[in-house]
Amino acid sequence: MEPIKAGKIGLTLGKYAPFHIGHKRLMDTALSETDKLIVLVYEDSITSIPVHVRANWIRSVYEGENVEVIECYNCPQEVGYTPEIKLMHEQYILKTLGNRTVTHFYSAEPYGEHVSKALNAADRRINREGDVSATRIRGDPYRYKDDVIASAYADMIIKVVFLGAECTGKTTMAETMAEKYKTEFVPEYGAEYWFEHQKNGVLTPEQLAEIAKGHIDCENEAVLLSDKYCFIDTNAMTTYMYALDYHGYALPELIQAAHNCCNRYDVVFLCDDDIPYDDSRGRRGEETRSISQKKIAEDLMERKIQFMRLRGDVETRVKAVERVLSNYVKYEG
Repeated sequence: MEPIKAGKIGLTLGKYAPFHIGHKRLMDTALSETDKLIVLVYEDSITSIPVHVRANWIRSVYEGENVEVIECYNCPQEVGYTPEIKLMHEQYILKTLGNRTVTHFYSAEPYGEHVSKALNAADRRINREGDVSATRIRGDPYRYKDDVIASAYADMIIKVVFLGAECTGKTTMAETMAEKYKTEFVPEYGAEYWFEHQKNGVLTPEQLAEIAKGHIDCENEAVLLSDKYCFIDTNAMTTYMYALDYHGYALPELIQAAHNCCNRYDVVFLCDDDIPYDDSRGRRGEETRSISQKKIAEDLMERKIQFMRLRGDVETRVKAVERVLSNYVKYEG
């Protein structure tokens, strides 16, 4: 085959549910052969993950490259190769492209033939390398997680965070639920950090910002190893509250990390202070716990973050979490 000359525009399309290494290989090939690649991301009933989220997976991978990602709504849902179905898809693609010129159409499916003809473009059929299947991945994402682009896999995991003042059972709940669902949990990064770095029981504003960053890094690593759920002990909002308590202010990076918590987690539980207080080293007393608990709840409400309170013993709390998760479907209203 003759090499494709410069000045060419490639097009590919799909649902990308999820975006996997086979998709990326095809796009990488297209980019190596053309000056620009257009990617159409289709709305589809097979997944609850929004078009915009799936489109952003591709944008994040190809940031800075000449890739235009177009989000496609109200696209044809019919599948097949009857003249009527083929025409319906061809017309939709042409309408979506508008006045954009396409010289090469990239696909790994038989529809490449009729779509490329409709576009008056070269039919670049890319043979699948390996055995990567979006359908199989959706059936068991954890088993095939190595085939999924990291940002896509992370978005498929349900992130469950346990908040609350000190000694409210957050660690116990995160560990217990992770063991029950055979997945990962993220311990409170700041706990060990405090013992190693505190002076007279206090950390500096810079150290508190470092805790927030370190905790987020741990979350990002754990999510990629998780199976459906990742259970998280505490987040940057709590660190932010500590900064206000100790210093009366927080550094901008910690304020931003706390703000990002508003849409970072899928399910938020507030562990109540109705369990016995363990006055161990580093803790500030039961009255302080009560005040901190109220402040954390108020901060959640001020940020308009929906949360559920967990009360009672561990067994009662576990059952409450199970009830919530059994009815939760990510990206569904």
